[in-house]
Amino acid sequence: MFERFTKDARAVVTGAVEHCERTGGERVEEAHLLLALLDREGGRAAFALASLGLTARRDAVERDLADARRRGGLSRADADALSGLGIDLTEIVSRVEETYGQGALAADRTGGVRRSGRRPFTRGAKDLLTQSLRAALAHGDRHIGDEHLLLALTARPGVPSDVLADHGVTCAAVERVLWGGDEARAG
Repeated sequence: MFERFTKDARAVVTGAVEHCERTGGERVEEAHLLLALLDREGGRAAFALASLGLTARRDAVERDLADARRRGGLSRADADALSGLGIDLTEIVSRVEETYGQGALAADRTGGVRRSGRRPFTRGAKDLLTQSLRAALAHGDRHIGDEHLLLALTARPGVPSDVLADHGVTCAAVERVLWGGDEARAG
């Protein structure tokens, strides 16, 4: 499938691997792909993100992603749902960190020794790449561009799409900016 990626989309995937390595991660996650999309300039995804005002709020996006990682990967919506059940996630995180140290829930869950060399992709990141192919095909494109990666990221449930939505970047908004339509056509 990688042969179908444009130069910009390949740069996003490479950038995601670099983000993973810089942060000491064992596996490339969807959040790494989001950060790599935010790094890019000049592509269609960069145009969409700038049009939707996200590039000016990069620090807030990074902070939101870090907060979710600190909560063990639970989104703000997850925390709100738990709160509705009378469970204070902030209190739980605080107690865990008192016992096990700052960022204990953010620790890599692979349990293995840090590898050198190639970083594998998580199931979610692989699924995102597959969904980007579907997004490209839905728009009649034979190649996967960085805009298709962004569209797939906004269409998938999870922390990165929740963070994007909190900042006004939804699947419908990306569709509207890039293709002029209000309906989400990516599958």
